[in-house]
Amino acid sequence: MVKVRQDAWSHEDDLLLAETVLRHIREGSTQLKAFDEVGDHLNRTSAACGFRWNAEIRKKYDQAIDLAKRQRKEKKRALAKQQKVATTSSPTFTREEHQLPAPASSLVVEEEEFETVAIEASDYADTAAVYQEEVSTVSFDHIIRSLKELKRQTHNTHQSQSHIKQIEEENQQLQNENNQLQNKLRKMEKQYLMIQEDYQVLMQVMDRARKMIAFDEDEQFSSKPAFRMEKNGNLEQVAR
Repeated sequence: MVKVRQDAWSHEDDLLLAETVLRHIREGSTQLKAFDEVGDHLNRTSAACGFRWNAEIRKKYDQAIDLAKRQRKEKKRALAKQQKVATTSSPTFTREEHQLPAPASSLVVEEEEFETVAIEASDYADTAAVYQEEVSTVSFDHIIRSLKELKRQTHNTHQSQSHIKQIEEENQQLQNENNQLQNKLRKMEKQYLMIQEDYQVLMQVMDRARKMIAFDEDEQFSSKPAFRMEKNGNLEQVAR
């Protein structure tokens, strides 16, 4: 089954990874085997475990790593001493008689140093391989995410441009309607001023007509002859 877990690392996951790597170092194993073990337990890839260890956790356990390496060396020395004791308890012969190689103690020490160097070199090689695998995976995933993000941004850009174009068209339409209403308003204002002027002229004409009618009535009233009764009963016209 393909491991495709991409959720965040919890504190318990980091602790399990650190304890497993330190245990493999103490036992003389390689870090790659520790990454495989943790990956199987957490359903993650070995590359993901290695990248997490080297990028985040390793720097927090420098002293623990040094202690694990010392414990590994002490374990090797203890095994060498046991082999030395077992060798010395068996019958001994001179090297000249049986053409034996160098003493076992020196061979054990040299073998121990060689194994330590080989294990450390294997750890570095495993770490480099994990880095290379993780970088390839991260780069591929990063490219996919970048393309998806670019596609989403492009889609959003097209939508934004369409929305902006629609808003500009609506704005232009509203401006045209506003200009038409402004023209109608100016025409109505002119008509209103003309009506006001016509009304003023009409009122003046009507006022003049009233005055002329009143003046004619006064003249007519004043042109009528006035009479008065004399003592003898005759009517006499009175001059105005």
